Amino acid sequence: MKSNRPKLVIFSGAGMSAESGVSTFRDSDGLWEKYRIQDVATPEAFQANPELVQSFYNERRKQIIETEPNAAHNTIRDLDEFFNVLVVTQNIDDLHERAGSKNVIHLHGNIRYAKSCGPNREEKYYWIDGWKLGDSDKCDNGYTLRPHVVWFGEEVPMLEKAAKEMSSAEILIVIGTSLNVYPAAGLIHAVNDKCKKIIIDPKAKEMSIPSDFEIYNMPATKGFLSWMNNHIGL
Repeated sequence: MKSNRPKLVIFSGAGMSAESGVSTFRDSDGLWEKYRIQDVATPEAFQANPELVQSFYNERRKQIIETEPNAAHNTIRDLDEFFNVLVVTQNIDDLHERAGSKNVIHLHGNIRYAKSCGPNREEKYYWIDGWKLGDSDKCDNGYTLRPHVVWFGEEVPMLEKAAKEMSSAEILIVIGTSLNVYPAAGLIHAVNDKCKKIIIDPKAKEMSIPSDFEIYNMPATKGFLSWMNNHIGL
């Protein structure tokens, strides 16, 4: 019975979490207005000033821990009753998981985890108990831990897996993303021609998106509820 449900892929971005109170980077009052990318979000920044970088992500982690999933996060969880739901998110928060979504791919990492910054780049991740990651926190091999975040200039290790999953989607809902961050934004072209495509964003009409997308020029929660009312009568 479960395998017969249509495959629905949710591709979420910063606007999804903004309604929970998580600061975005690219809006006029976003985090990039307070910090330069090259100072807090590159491997070179971590090498040059690890204290600043750790402090920046500690504050972000603290904020995320203090926020709660919003109605859109919860609705995505509930859709698993009707669809085979996969979430592909550009967000580094864990709000999808805390809402109850079980199948989540984090393209840019998950700030609730740390990983080794040693020379071997081991694929091992460590849950951070609380919000603070310090310079004295080490991995099993003795190397300093860094936030589990994909920085500018680094490869996106989950990109290929996400593209493969999205290629078999029957419905794609793009929600709360400007589609300006590459290579992640290019994933909308990974879906097949028969896939139904929807975009939900208050600036959707200003974005350069393929003509076969159904547009909801609304914030995440309002647009998501509108789509559901139109298509599955919930």
